[in-house]
Amino acid sequence: MHSAALNAPRRAAMAEYDTVLVWIVTGLLAIGLVMVYSASIATAEAGKFTGHQSAYYLVRHSIFISIGLVAAVLAFNVPTQVWQKYAPYLFLLGVVLLLLVLIPGVGKVVNGSRRWLSLGIFNLQPSELMKLFAVLYAADYAVRKGAVKDQILKPFFPMFLAIFLVGTLLLSEPDMGAFVVILAIAMCTLWLGGFNLKIFGALTVAVPLAFAALIFSSPYRMERVVGFMNPWADPYGKGYQLSHALIAFGRGEWFGVGLGGSVEKLFYLPEAHTDFLLAVTAEELGLVGVATVLVLFAWLIVRAFAIGRQAAMSERLFPALVAQGIAVWLGVQAMINIGVNMGVLPTKGLTLPFLSFGGSGVVVNLVAIAVLLRIDYENRRVAKGLPI
Repeated sequence: MHSAALNAPRRAAMAEYDTVLVWIVTGLLAIGLVMVYSASIATAEAGKFTGHQSAYYLVRHSIFISIGLVAAVLAFNVPTQVWQKYAPYLFLLGVVLLLLVLIPGVGKVVNGSRRWLSLGIFNLQPSELMKLFAVLYAADYAVRKGAVKDQILKPFFPMFLAIFLVGTLLLSEPDMGAFVVILAIAMCTLWLGGFNLKIFGALTVAVPLAFAALIFSSPYRMERVVGFMNPWADPYGKGYQLSHALIAFGRGEWFGVGLGGSVEKLFYLPEAHTDFLLAVTAEELGLVGVATVLVLFAWLIVRAFAIGRQAAMSERLFPALVAQGIAVWLGVQAMINIGVNMGVLPTKGLTLPFLSFGGSGVVVNLVAIAVLLRIDYENRRVAKGLPI
C-alpha cells in the first residue's frame, strides 16, 4: 500500500502528456535508425568522404536524433502563447534563411539543387524549418483574421502574398516538394480555421492549373512527370530511380528478403537511405514492414488531430490549428514520399519523416512533436482547471 501510494504521483505526472504519441514516434525513429544503417552500409564503405566507415550514416543519424531530442525537450517547455507571439517573426526568419540559400557562395549546391546552408560540421536546410514556421504563422494568421474570415479577398490576400513569396524562393532552389507541403499547410489551416469556403472552391480549380503551368514551363519538372508516368520507357535514364524502387518493392513480396539482404541498395537505387528508404524497407521487410510504417503514420496523424480537437473544445484556437497543421504537414509529406516510392507520384525530393537520413528534417520533426505534446499537456491542465 505504501509503495503504491508513493508511485501514484509519479503515474499522474507521466499521464500529463500523450504517452501513446511518444511511443509511436519512438517506433518510427527505431525503424528509421535500423533501415538507415542497412540502406547506407554499401555507400558508406565505398565513399572516400565517409572514411570508408560502414557506420558513418548510422552515427550521424544517431547524432541528429540526439540533437532533435534535446531540441524537443526545450521546445516542450515553451508555452503555446510564446509560439503564437513570435510566429510572425519566425516566419520572417525562415524567409531570410531561404534568401541566404540562393546567394552564390553562401548556399550549398548538392545534385544541382541549392537548398543548404553550410554550418561547418553539418548542413542546415531552411525549407525544413520553414514547414514548422508555416504551421505557426498560418495558425496565428487564422486567429488574427478571425473577425473577417467570412470575407474572401481581405483575409486571403496577405496569406497569398506570403505563400507566393515562399513558393518563389523554394522553386528557385528548386524544392517543389517543400512548396507543396507548405501550400497544403496554409490551405488546410485556413479551411480548418473556418474561413470562407468559396475561396477553396476556386483554389481547387486554380491550384491544379498553376501546377500544370509550373510543370510545362520547366523541362526539368516535365522530365520528372514523364519519367514517373512510364519509368520503363527509359529505365536507364529518366525512369532509372523509380524503376529500381519498383523492383525493390517487387522483390520484397510479403515478408521481405531479410534485414540487410537488399540488392537494390548496392549502388542500384540512388538515395536509398534518404528519399527512397521505404523502397529498401519494402525489399528487406516486405509488405509487413511497409504496412507497419503506414499504420504508425496513420496513428500519429489521428492522435495529432485528436489533440487539436481537444484544444478546440476548450476554445484554444491557436493550439488547435497548430496541432492540426502539424498533422497535415507530416501526413502530406509522408503521403508524397510513400507515393513517390511506389510510383504513384512524380519524384519530389522529400524525405520520409522520422525515418529517412537527414539532419534538419529529423530535428525539426522532433521539435514539431514536442510542440504537439505541449499542446496536449496544456489541454490536460485546462481540463483539470490548472494554469498552463
